[in-house]
Amino acid sequence: MALFKGKQIRKIIYQNEWWFSVVDVIEALTDSVNARDYWFRMKVRVKDEDGFEPSTICRQFKLVAPDGKMRETDCANTEGLFRIVQSIPSPKAEPFKRWLAKVGYERVQEIEDPELATKRTRMLYKLKGYPKDWIEKRMRGITIREELTDEWQKRGAREQTDYEILTSEISKATFGITPKEYKKLKGLKRQNLRDHMDDFELIFTMLGERSTTEIHRTEDSQGLPKLKSDAQAGGDIAGGARKQLEKRLGKSIVSGKNHLKKQKKKLIK
Repeated sequence: MALFKGKQIRKIIYQNEWWFSVVDVIEALTDSVNARDYWFRMKVRVKDEDGFEPSTICRQFKLVAPDGKMRETDCANTEGLFRIVQSIPSPKAEPFKRWLAKVGYERVQEIEDPELATKRTRMLYKLKGYPKDWIEKRMRGITIREELTDEWQKRGAREQTDYEILTSEISKATFGITPKEYKKLKGLKRQNLRDHMDDFELIFTMLGERSTTEIHRTEDSQGLPKLKSDAQAGGDIAGGARKQLEKRLGKSIVSGKNHLKKQKKKLIK
């Protein structure tokens, strides 16, 4: 959203994703004195030229208007917003369009050569201040997670809903708390929990998920009830190892500390 610096873009969370005010974006990217009128005329133009109706990718939410009242406003999620911006013929929108083109080109490259996606992910973590050894553990964890969700998909679990249930079972058995509770402990909201774990937290997360994957394969598990039982068993294996280590160290592995913030403090020092 750096391109909108200095301009207020109203937004709201709906079903765990951000939705942005379309007229606010239009006002920021055009010289129109009346963003609402521009949006109305744009919808007509785009429909006539491309056969596409921008309204179909929008939802109306009540947002605070300039007069302080709550009013229905057309909003688009990130994907929809990108599509709308592409239809704005304004010099101010050109940097955004070039960025979209670059992202699209990189995505095509990654499909042709998946290793590029891995390299870019490593670079992003490096730019955020993570040390090399942490990045390698995180990347390995991503691979283990993908192998696990592949097994869930093949064995009858539905994406999102069932995945959340199964992930929660592994986490409860491994750490004694659900991912939601873990995020609250670390003071996180929409951030990725694993990006804020330290080495041991990542290691035990990987152990729980890798153990669950192997149990699925060995026992040829099918259906959510069996997958859930396996998830508890895999998490118990990691949880047992965690408790043994905690007993030896005399401290808890489950931490409310934010690993990324710790790294940034080290860099500042």
